[in-house]
Amino acid sequence: MKCKYLNLNYILMSLIGILLILIGCSLDVNNPNSASENDVLTTPEGIIALAIGMQEIYATNVVHLQVFTTGVTSREIAGTTTYASVEELDDGGVTLSNANERLARWWSNAYKVVGMAEDLIENTPNVKMDEGTKTGIIALAKLYKAMTIGGLAMGWEKIPLTTDKEGRATFVPNKEAWKYAAQLLDEAIQDINANQISDKFYEEVIASQIDLINTIHAFRARFKLLSGDFNGAIEAANAVDPTVTSMILYDNINSSPFFTDQGNFAPRDSFAIKYPETDKNDKRISFFMKSVDSLSYGDRYPVDEWVGFYKTPTSPVPFYVPGEMTLIKAEAYLNLGDLNKAVDEINKIRTKKPDEDPYGIGADLPPYSGPVTEEALKDEIFRQRAAELFCQGVRLEDARRLGQPGPDANDPFARNRNYYPYPLGERENNPNTPQDPDI
Repeated sequence: MKCKYLNLNYILMSLIGILLILIGCSLDVNNPNSASENDVLTTPEGIIALAIGMQEIYATNVVHLQVFTTGVTSREIAGTTTYASVEELDDGGVTLSNANERLARWWSNAYKVVGMAEDLIENTPNVKMDEGTKTGIIALAKLYKAMTIGGLAMGWEKIPLTTDKEGRATFVPNKEAWKYAAQLLDEAIQDINANQISDKFYEEVIASQIDLINTIHAFRARFKLLSGDFNGAIEAANAVDPTVTSMILYDNINSSPFFTDQGNFAPRDSFAIKYPETDKNDKRISFFMKSVDSLSYGDRYPVDEWVGFYKTPTSPVPFYVPGEMTLIKAEAYLNLGDLNKAVDEINKIRTKKPDEDPYGIGADLPPYSGPVTEEALKDEIFRQRAAELFCQGVRLEDARRLGQPGPDANDPFARNRNYYPYPLGERENNPNTPQDPDI
């Protein structure tokens, strides 16, 4: 049984003190109606409430910021409002400052999730609770920490792997962050294999329609690819059931921030791919966007209307899409020197029909007929990822990794930055904050 957020709100309400964690405040505030740190971190009710809160913060305050922020920078979407933070993202380059509100919000909210995950990993083993529920909570916490750290590494060249109450967290290169995230997920699978997850965990802790094991394997595959472990990426991708869906659920109280925030952005025509252009017969175009005669506010790019996963305030959003696993294998085989296997995997995506995908994502195109060279296949993998993984928060890193042009202020299809400047709050409070990249 999978539970929505509100099915367990009585737990959160009975532990109102958990809100102090969620907004980053100290737990020693003198409030007779709130739970103490001891209650939150040493009781089953507190641990479960913290696990639910971690999932809610990620779903409502983190993941959409990663997706839309990097989406603007990578040029897959464009700004449609005059908000300063959106205009700065649209302009990119040196215009984007470390005072940008969206960057600061993404960073700070992400590290709230990381801190909550760390508290769960550290304290759950010491709580009196059945072992199967402990296993599920710890695996869940490792997944959320990995997803959050791995997402931050899409935007910043270096990031801290852990929180630091003294404000002196050290930074590591993003490739090392992806390696660390993959290791966390390896541990999660090992924990699950050693001790089966209980029914109680699925009934009382899961706050989305998440398939936990498949999602762990999917992000293992993603982060192993990004960290350069190509054989490991293939193994993890093969462990994902391509018929399974894994969704973040929203409801009328915890509504979708994707739906709310999409009013600030619009998808660019045909995934904004120019080298060469997206095949107009690609059925993924109509899955993700509705063609309209409209231009973005700032740069006046042709843009379309949203459809896909953001239709209503309660539309669920996938944690990942199964087609990513096929394209991970294509890229891994390419990097291992097996170009023919890479083409085989590319063709599985190109020829897939919408009714062959659990979400209905399918290109229904003819097989690849271009040159079988490393450079040409990198370009093709990028094009297929841009369409199959539209607005999954990965295109900025894809463009860097797969050798796409940019940054170039004169090229409307090139990313407008490589990495983001570090948020001003982090720089003011953490002396270990690296120097900002030029762009």
